[in-house]
Amino acid sequence: MEDTNAVCMRLLESIQGEYREKFAAFYTLLVDCNQKYNLTSVVEERDVLYKHFLDSVMGERFFPVRASVAEVGSGAGFPSIPLKIVRDDLSFTLFESVGKKCDFLRAATKELRFSDMEVQKLRAEDAARGEFREKFDVCCARAVARLNTLAEYCLPLVKTGGRFIAYKGSAEEELEEAKNAIAILGGEIEECFSFSLPEGYGERTIVVIKKKKPTPAKYPRGRGKERSDPIL
Repeated sequence: MEDTNAVCMRLLESIQGEYREKFAAFYTLLVDCNQKYNLTSVVEERDVLYKHFLDSVMGERFFPVRASVAEVGSGAGFPSIPLKIVRDDLSFTLFESVGKKCDFLRAATKELRFSDMEVQKLRAEDAARGEFREKFDVCCARAVARLNTLAEYCLPLVKTGGRFIAYKGSAEEELEEAKNAIAILGGEIEECFSFSLPEGYGERTIVVIKKKKPTPAKYPRGRGKERSDPIL
């Protein structure tokens, strides 16, 4: 298995080489639309390269070939859009509750000529209590909520046998806090992949959780309880 530095360098080369045109087009769209849609505070090209693009694609090896993927709290499309650029075999359903961010995501999908990428203006807790419950091979999320809250949003969307993939900074405290919630919701921690972004851009962890059994019907609870009264 490659060490983390080798993985970083290989993926960075892909972003700046094979997939350069699409990443450049996405960066231009992101900057042009940022003020209108309030997408991100990170706009300098080098910062976006490391903090958003590279960080997003670092998890690509945890997504099975041709997986159906839900993304919760898509925002500006991280990690979904960088992942789709390097892994066109993946199909995505993006859940975002803010209408103007949905508009941006649809614009990006059109600009980058993606197929199999759908944007839903819908809260994750509502999606998981309806037609999207336990529908996806993978659910991913980045910078949305603490892990115990995030697990309640995401695991109900995942099929038994699938994965919930959480992009985090330092995750030790959150992992300990979320162990019981993950178990209650039908999950089990499969792997924690920790790495350092190049040039001092920060420590990151990708938490991979396997869905071992169906999530009990009462979850997600909705009405904000996932955040206000997280499972402990």
